[in-house]
Amino acid sequence: MNARERLLPLVAHVIGEPAARWVDAHVEVPGALDGFTFTEQRIHRAWLAEALNLCLFHKLVEAVPIGRTYVEEQRADGRQVLFDHGAIRTVDWPDNGALPRGRQAFVRILEPLGFTDVRTYPLTRLNMTGYAYRQMDLPEDIAQFFVSELHPGRFSEAFQLAVSRVVGASRDPLQLCHLATLDELWRTRHCSREQALDLLPALFDAFGCQHGAPLESDYEQLREESAEMAWIATEGNMFNHLTDRVADLESVVAAQNAKGRPMKASIEVSASGRVMQTAYRAVQVERDFIDAAGATVRRQVPGSFVEFIQRKADEADGRIDLAFDSSNAQGIFKMTAGT
Repeated sequence: MNARERLLPLVAHVIGEPAARWVDAHVEVPGALDGFTFTEQRIHRAWLAEALNLCLFHKLVEAVPIGRTYVEEQRADGRQVLFDHGAIRTVDWPDNGALPRGRQAFVRILEPLGFTDVRTYPLTRLNMTGYAYRQMDLPEDIAQFFVSELHPGRFSEAFQLAVSRVVGASRDPLQLCHLATLDELWRTRHCSREQALDLLPALFDAFGCQHGAPLESDYEQLREESAEMAWIATEGNMFNHLTDRVADLESVVAAQNAKGRPMKASIEVSASGRVMQTAYRAVQVERDFIDAAGATVRRQVPGSFVEFIQRKADEADGRIDLAFDSSNAQGIFKMTAGT
């Protein structure tokens, strides 16, 4: 069996066979995975990293219908998208319910799957910090994670109290058995197929919202000071966006503008000039809130989006530039600010 044939059952176990086949048809899978162990008794961590990424890719395009349309258009043109990275937001706050604080809730997942924190990105204008996690077995082929932490301690006391009310009762989707498998992956880089099938759905669930509906008043307090924390209040740790790595970003933008797509007005260019990014504006989604009378109400808020990135090679070593850029990231984050 080749890499796709091995991956399909892992992905299908989490999102179902029809969805897995859709992902298989539309997203590039690194053939180099075939160089890593895959047996009933021993599956290398790289397989789990790629399987999780493909599941999360599908979760995002289900949440962003225009993203699914884009991906299907690429396939109709004879191209599979190249998943460059996904992004999540976390809260650097001690009152986080059963979840570990901030990015630690995901460090315990990403590091056992072979991802390493390769660089820190100050997001000063947003009172946040970003961390790039790169998969070290296949760094150019397996999508990276851009994990950001919002720092409530830099905001007002009223903001901090609202944060505690929103995330203070968060649940932990990982059980002791999942943590034990992650520990085994960390120590040996392998787990059994049975363990993988038990672990992957829990990891998939971790990239979601672990707290209940926020109070409307808390949401308004958060939104007044931080559009990013307001987004976390409704979306939690969902993929904020996923990114297609393209060969010619300007031509992609021109094509998407010609279709009337809701594109960002400009392209973000890194200080090095080697990384260029733009995106669709975030979709609007309906979410539950608790009003002043204690009743559940629904209102529209910004959801997730799809990003496009072009990475050029570094002339010094000829390798593709896998870095991010603080200015680029802060510009892209505005896609979920709403109106």
